Amino acid sequence: MGFFEKLKNGMNKTKTSFDEKINNVFSSFRKVDEDFLDELEEILIMSDIGMDTSVKIINNLRNRLKKEKIQDESDVKQALREEMQKILDITDNSLHLNTKPSVILVVGVNGVGKTTSIGKIANRLVKDGKKVVIAAADTFRAAAVEQLEIWANRSGADIVKRAEGVDPASVVYDAMKVTREKNADVLIVDTAGRLHNKKYLMDELSKIQKVINKEMEEADKEVLLVIDGTTGQNAISQVKAFKEETDITGLVLTKLDGTAKGGVVIGIVEENQIPVKFIGIGEQIDDMEIFNSEDFVKAII
Repeated sequence: MGFFEKLKNGMNKTKTSFDEKINNVFSSFRKVDEDFLDELEEILIMSDIGMDTSVKIINNLRNRLKKEKIQDESDVKQALREEMQKILDITDNSLHLNTKPSVILVVGVNGVGKTTSIGKIANRLVKDGKKVVIAAADTFRAAAVEQLEIWANRSGADIVKRAEGVDPASVVYDAMKVTREKNADVLIVDTAGRLHNKKYLMDELSKIQKVINKEMEEADKEVLLVIDGTTGQNAISQVKAFKEETDITGLVLTKLDGTAKGGVVIGIVEENQIPVKFIGIGEQIDDMEIFNSEDFVKAII
């Protein structure tokens, strides 16, 4: 099964929710007028896209429908897809890992799938011919290190780990040393799951980033925030909180299969101007792909 088929199947609940509601609007109105657009706007808001983003999409759609005199249902849907895609394409979603070594710092709240995402991203990089080192800097839970080690072995990456309770920044420091010794291409840093409203955990995250910036000043750096797609609008507040503490360069979306809240992705990108870089659909090590806005929008509408 190709990734688009996996994406389409995984996003089925979101797609069903969107399509059913949109089709109901078309069946209720004989023409595309202001009442029709108001109904469509309400659907977008109820689909977790968010108030401001939904208003923007409908305003752009309204102007386009008038300018291009669009009335046909399929053409209206296509225009809607394109307006959503414009938002998702507003920033560059490619990984910038051009130096050797480069660093990927992975952050997020508890339970969003950080460890699994790291394993899948490491697997992609290794398949691309990169030598990868993973720093197990979540030293609060022994189980976290064990799980990460399993994923590292499956992906073919090296792992640097230390005893439970060790200062996470010191683990990162050791991992940077190993990365240089092994002449590795990419260092991926795992961090403890943290609630975005716990200041001491956020301060620790800032400390880790300062160590990386000091010791690898010239290296390309990506800071990826992992977001659980099932959390809907709460994901937007998480992004805003992490933005205040770290220089987030991209988002990793997980658990979008099995939720009808996939529309939140569009609101997150619009409100924060941060691109989605990876999307995970499924549990297998290959079920992680570079985000494609066109495929994503097609999969939900």
